[in-house]
Amino acid sequence: MKNVYFLSDAHLGSWAIEHKRQQERRLVRFLDSIRHHASAVYLLGDMFDFWNEYRYVVPKGYTRFLGKLSEMTDEGIEIHFFIGNHDIWTYGYLERECGLIVHRKPVTQEIGDKIFYLAHGDGLGDPDPKFRFLRKVFHNRTCQVLLNTLHPRWGMWFGLTWAKHSMMEHKKKGGSKFYGEENEFLVQFAKQYKENHPDIDFFIFGHRHIQLDHPLGDKSRVLILGDWITHFSYAVFDGEHLYMEQYVEGETKP
Repeated sequence: MKNVYFLSDAHLGSWAIEHKRQQERRLVRFLDSIRHHASAVYLLGDMFDFWNEYRYVVPKGYTRFLGKLSEMTDEGIEIHFFIGNHDIWTYGYLERECGLIVHRKPVTQEIGDKIFYLAHGDGLGDPDPKFRFLRKVFHNRTCQVLLNTLHPRWGMWFGLTWAKHSMMEHKKKGGSKFYGEENEFLVQFAKQYKENHPDIDFFIFGHRHIQLDHPLGDKSRVLILGDWITHFSYAVFDGEHLYMEQYVEGETKP
């Protein structure tokens, strides 16, 4: 079988990222480098720093990224797009115009002869009460309708400003770090979930912006994919083995 790729957390368009265009081009070059070797690509959330579709308007920019995804789906490559906590507000454009398969909830997927549990990771055991409250607000249908009553100029400004503030505050607190199995809520979620779903071989998450490949019992593993801001990391499954990689231009082999 051809390879299956997993990546997350590019936060394209972020006002907190200095070289936004270079970052997008690097991601597009990576996608172009794998397209002849890929049967599917799973984008596990927060590919955009803020994405909100209005009925007749979509966010400015991202033309290189969306064009490459469209090219790949036209070639028969499955592109799975998982909403994260920054790009919840998609209402059909990505499916109709780009051919993406959009997932709004975690998915258990059989790939080859392995069982994968795939999710962005937000809302899966996060202990932060402020984040849990905001997540409920963001997913509330009434709040989504109210957001779209704003003129796109102000709606997008509000969303990108909030996202920039969130990223800057995260950096001030020292960024994302792995503090051990007992303190990593996604690992703890996977351990608990596996008790009732022992057939799962791999749990793959984004969200936390750390690179982690952690064993879970004798045969299962938890992978957290890092990001496409500082790590430029991804996972690849070749039909037999699953492993983590970092994209280094001119050196990385697909």
